Amino acid sequence: MYGSQVPRALYAGLSLISALTLSAWSASAAPAPADKPAAGAKIDFEKSIRPLFVKHCQDCHGPDAREGGLRLTSRKNLLLRNDSGEPAIISGKSDQSVLMHRVASKDDSEQMPPADAGERLTAQEIATLKQWIDQGADWPTESEEPKHWAYVPPVKQPLPKVKGTPRVNNAIDAFVVKKLQQQKPALQQAQLAEPARLLRRVSLDLIGLPPTPEQVAAFEKDPSPAAYEKYVDSLLKSPRYGEKWARQWLDLARYADSNGFQADQLREMWLYRDWVINALNRDMPFNQFTIQQIAGDLMPDASLDQKIATGFHRCTTCNVEAGVDPEENRVNQIFDRVNTTGLVWLGTTFECAQCHNHKYDPFTQQDYYQIFAFFNNTPLEVKQVGKSVTFDVTGPKLMVPLSKTAQQQKDQLTKERLALQKQLNQRQKELETGYPAWEEATLALLENSEEGSKVPDKIRKILNTKTDKRTAKQTKALNAYQREQDPDFAALTEQLNEVRQQLNALEPDTSLVMVEMDKPRMNNIFKRGNFLDKGAQVKPQTPESLHPLQAEDTPNRLAFAKWLVAPENPLVARVTVNRWWSQFFGQGIVATQEDFGSQGDPPTHPALLDWLAVEFMEHNWSMKHVHKLIVMSATYQQSSKITPALLEADPYNKLLTRGPRLRLSAETIRDNALAISGLLSTKMGGPPIYPPQPQGLWRHVGRNAPKYNTSTEEDRFRRGVYVIWRRSAPYPSFTNFDAPDRGACTINRSRTNTPLQALTLLNDPAYIEIATGLARRLATHGMNDGMTDRERIAYAFRLCVARQPQDVEVDHLTKVFEQELKHFEDHPQAAQKLISAKDRPEGVGASRMAAWLYVANILLNLDETITKG
Repeated sequence: MYGSQVPRALYAGLSLISALTLSAWSASAAPAPADKPAAGAKIDFEKSIRPLFVKHCQDCHGPDAREGGLRLTSRKNLLLRNDSGEPAIISGKSDQSVLMHRVASKDDSEQMPPADAGERLTAQEIATLKQWIDQGADWPTESEEPKHWAYVPPVKQPLPKVKGTPRVNNAIDAFVVKKLQQQKPALQQAQLAEPARLLRRVSLDLIGLPPTPEQVAAFEKDPSPAAYEKYVDSLLKSPRYGEKWARQWLDLARYADSNGFQADQLREMWLYRDWVINALNRDMPFNQFTIQQIAGDLMPDASLDQKIATGFHRCTTCNVEAGVDPEENRVNQIFDRVNTTGLVWLGTTFECAQCHNHKYDPFTQQDYYQIFAFFNNTPLEVKQVGKSVTFDVTGPKLMVPLSKTAQQQKDQLTKERLALQKQLNQRQKELETGYPAWEEATLALLENSEEGSKVPDKIRKILNTKTDKRTAKQTKALNAYQREQDPDFAALTEQLNEVRQQLNALEPDTSLVMVEMDKPRMNNIFKRGNFLDKGAQVKPQTPESLHPLQAEDTPNRLAFAKWLVAPENPLVARVTVNRWWSQFFGQGIVATQEDFGSQGDPPTHPALLDWLAVEFMEHNWSMKHVHKLIVMSATYQQSSKITPALLEADPYNKLLTRGPRLRLSAETIRDNALAISGLLSTKMGGPPIYPPQPQGLWRHVGRNAPKYNTSTEEDRFRRGVYVIWRRSAPYPSFTNFDAPDRGACTINRSRTNTPLQALTLLNDPAYIEIATGLARRLATHGMNDGMTDRERIAYAFRLCVARQPQDVEVDHLTKVFEQELKHFEDHPQAAQKLISAKDRPEGVGASRMAAWLYVANILLNLDETITKG
């Protein structure tokens, strides 16, 4: 009933009720309303009600619009709760139906349709509508809209037959080639990628690290399908696989090591990060991967790992700023859990239904709060600090038990601490007893100019004050000074501090987890999403538009998690394989990875998407199985070279006419550089690391900002997945390469190309350090084999981009090296300033190292080095 402008009543929160017709109705073709029926006569829907709906309601409440949460494409929709929390009508009770109140109202701000939306109902039409409702609102031609493709369970179609002899390695190729052959004119597959490029591509995709020059050379000698498959299998078995693929999942989980908001304090969550890496390396079936993260704590005899897994939904931001409303904070966290679950597993913009019925997809506000109810049984996650208005993070926290050896060590240290404390207390009593003598002796010292000069002026002043004139604070200061001067007390204190430090190092690791409260919370619809304005009460339930919850399951998070990964769910498998596909090819089969609804993009290869989804489920929800299928396909192994004809026919590679060519993610750019330089550490797990970054980035408005203590030794060079993630100040080079702050679920990172990125690679202290490592590697490579500098440059190319360099490339870099070498030989002080003594390997002078640094810097900054092609 609303026109092009939303009436002010909508913003006032008034009930927005009206009616409409099915999408096939046409106002121009609809019959005119019949005369006023006789009292008691049966209202003919087709003759009297349908034309009324067409005339007054179609524009604002039809299949293409859902103003006020009301879309009347069927009687079922007519009876749904709209944005006001009430249904448009109550069958048989026109006097209690808000629809009748709105169409009959004389108030311009309430009456429907509004003045700017069209002609209002006549008295005769109002009487007809009233009588129809009182008679039960019969809708004899009841029909449902056809289901959107994403809500129909996927089915494996037979593989299409293709013409000719294209490369068809598996089902993926059959679907892709068929699509190419259907184009006008028909398109062909691209050539196979060169062996070196293919090996580098698959290495970066599966483990996020480049192959070694030796691995590339071996594959170039035998680029057979069998050799390629053997290499792929080795990558899938590598522990580096979990580290690479955890990055994408941690974006979805909005994982970070801090709370977010202004007072962005650190918190322990790294055990969850390690759980994800280990689960991916074990190829945990995705249905179990899902269940454990959403409801691991509710599984029978839940293990430690299953409880840690629930950290997925403890990664929410937590506001601990002054004056925060704890309940509002808790509700916002539940909103985030519902919205994230919808995005990650269902590819659905659930947040649209937080305040009103979804405008385009079959999810109502009631559906939203029924899902909300599954997560709404958790305790507050902030606690007030004393009597102040500030808060700290609290809530369920799991403490990991110490190993038997560590516990024995802790018990022994505890005994030592108690014994030392006892000795210290005894010594303090002795000092208190001997205080008068000590004070007298100290006063005597003051008479001696040499010894007295060692006494601090503050203590001297107090000692020169008469005893009865001293304040309590002054007396306390004298006692403290007496203890400081006592060798026995000082020795005991030092021993006690050492033991305490050892005990602190043995404190058990902790991780935030989910738990259920014993007493369930009451659940209501929040009108307009306002937690203070509660509407109708609801119970935990899944959306009616999808498959039903199992009746025998207790309606809790565990039941909901099982419902998500039920084979009947039409969305989860599709959404998941589509997200993986995008990581390999740069875009999903459905480009809008976060939205599989009616406003999202349709799939480019629908049959392929469904085939992959069913294949995924049939093979025990194996992530590695799907990944191997993708990289073994001829489609994936195509060259990424593009011709003008292909650019015109398939500019965005939606038809997969060529292989993928994409800039690497922020973490992979760093990991790739570390591997090339030889600095990369393969140490796994544990607390986050602090690689070098510019000073002062963590200083910002807020209280008690944590310190950035730069890591040393191998921790400095560990993989990006382990880097500390503070939401208010993420690692700067990651931010410059489009990493999110993880304040919310990120389905797909953007890929930008900015001058800041080049400046980061050229000047960031961390990348200068990496370039120095590569320079050291090049300067010392083949030293005992008589290798020439030109051969070293060719080797450097193999390290950085896998392929053999062209002569012109080697010529250019050799010239650069020789020019820089001469410059630094003429200016040795400049070389020594650039290359510190610790960075100069034995037998290599500062000038040669400085020249190699220039070459290394160029190679690490090549577009080809930071691109998968």
